[in-house]
Amino acid sequence: MPSVYQRRRETVYDWMAGEGISLAMIEDAEGRRDSGLRWLSGQPGDALLFLSVERKALLVPWDLNIARLHADTDYLRPYSDFDRLPIRAAIKAAAFLKIPRGSRIEIPAVTPYPRFLRFVEALGGDFDVICREEEGLAAALEQFRAVKDDEEIRIIRRASEVTDELIDLLEKQLRAGKLKSEYETAQLIEGECRKRGCDGTGFETLAAGPERSFAIHAFPAYTASSFGSKGLSILDFGVKYLGYTTDVTLTVASSLTRAQERLTSLTERAYKLALGMVRPGVPSLDIAAAVDTFFEKSNKTMPHALGHGIGLDPHEAPALRNRGDNSWILEPGMIITLEPGLYAPRLGGCRLENDVLVTAQGGETLTASRIIRL
Repeated sequence: MPSVYQRRRETVYDWMAGEGISLAMIEDAEGRRDSGLRWLSGQPGDALLFLSVERKALLVPWDLNIARLHADTDYLRPYSDFDRLPIRAAIKAAAFLKIPRGSRIEIPAVTPYPRFLRFVEALGGDFDVICREEEGLAAALEQFRAVKDDEEIRIIRRASEVTDELIDLLEKQLRAGKLKSEYETAQLIEGECRKRGCDGTGFETLAAGPERSFAIHAFPAYTASSFGSKGLSILDFGVKYLGYTTDVTLTVASSLTRAQERLTSLTERAYKLALGMVRPGVPSLDIAAAVDTFFEKSNKTMPHALGHGIGLDPHEAPALRNRGDNSWILEPGMIITLEPGLYAPRLGGCRLENDVLVTAQGGETLTASRIIRL
């Protein structure tokens, strides 16, 4: 049976054939990260991946030992064979994979123009080098990855289970008065997720106590300031398991004023409104617009998008935002966040975020983030 990576590559090979692309290059390196490489090969990163329309995959990793443990491709060649130069690797990959002269070779969409010219100079005599953003391989991979396959859903379910265990532990510790600061809260997540077999956190944990919760994303991410004390505290975190991350936000509410209670009530109601609209065929823009309209009726404004997809990256397709360029339609297999929030300098902030799987029946909530009232 073909592996999950082989099945994913088959989709890309079919797309390449339809586009007349003989060789495609994907790069996941410092400054030019693309987790599509891991999605197609299993390699955790720091590598080049060359895909031939003849359905062969050549991986050029920086660390050959890691690639031998994790990668699933037809061929492996260490980056050192090409002096760690992407252009030289592309030239030799074209020869190794027997790409006919005159063929189209697509390089990453994020390639800077001066570098693109160097690719053309090195390969243009024999090949048609193209670099596309809106209609190229990067855009196609965004579409393919937006709908998770069974293996991805299985992994994210496990990551969600760990996330829920940590939420329960956090609530228990907060109620017992064992967590006093942003720092202690963030470090608890870091240690406990690794104890449970996770790779680590999916992104830097954002822990903002009552003095700092007015920010969408507090800066710095966490400090020695109090957390869970009188007022509103926000905790935004995710755990990474086998490369896939969750992304949740809970709010800790303690001894709130009437105005702060209103913020939390509106946020909870907005979340329920959004969740109730999740089902296949619904434009994600419609859900985001409905939440914005709901807040506007109470003279409130949410200063960020309603949500986004998650997977190998904390933020990936589909987008859930109230913007004219948002054309995403929900499909079964998409995993999205719903994260309505309101913020005010004098009151603090409140955000509620969970990860939701789109199914044929509607939205299945994978995580159990909530507003914790102390």
